[in-house]
Amino acid sequence: MVTTSIPPTGLPPTLGVLLAGGLARRMGGGDKPMRTIGGRTILERVIARLSPQCDGLILNANGDPARFAAFGLQVVADDVPGFPGPLAGILAALDWTAANRPEIEWVLSAAGDCPFLPRDLVARLHAARARENAQLAVAASGDQSHPVIGLWRVALRDELRHALVVEDLRKIDRWTARYPLATVTWPAEPLDPFFNANTVEDITAAERLAALDAAS
Repeated sequence: MVTTSIPPTGLPPTLGVLLAGGLARRMGGGDKPMRTIGGRTILERVIARLSPQCDGLILNANGDPARFAAFGLQVVADDVPGFPGPLAGILAALDWTAANRPEIEWVLSAAGDCPFLPRDLVARLHAARARENAQLAVAASGDQSHPVIGLWRVALRDELRHALVVEDLRKIDRWTARYPLATVTWPAEPLDPFFNANTVEDITAAERLAALDAAS
């Protein structure tokens, strides 16, 4: 099942994919999005933030999809073996969208461990992409780019598959460098909207940041 919402007016139809296919080595394994912050899982927070901005959400994750059943999301696994990283999750989402939602030309990717994503993420990325006549758009905060959080044109999926499978390309920014790219920057203070929970210490910090987020 794909979660649905009222499509944002004035924006191209955009499917959201939450990337949760990583191995979470710095947390000792397990699913980072299932960790709890302020009484809610990180994944619940990501869904709540992105659902109003997208024409449906899917989840990219590997292994048994049943562990995510409570969230009501379609789970799409990588089909490139060896855990090659987030580009494989983006490719899986582009392929799924082409097969199941052919009316949609754009996919928004977001890390499944970013609980404070901006409420204007999709709108600002689309605006920058259109303004700069770019093929792709990614987010940044302060002086740091976050290429895993971006807009991807579904029509580029064959080129992405070639880069992953034939060229063994793994880094997102090496692939985005091949195309006209728009970068949209959000302020990192008082709360970085792209804070991600990579370690146990980050979970502790996120508890404090959740209070700031609730007040914003």
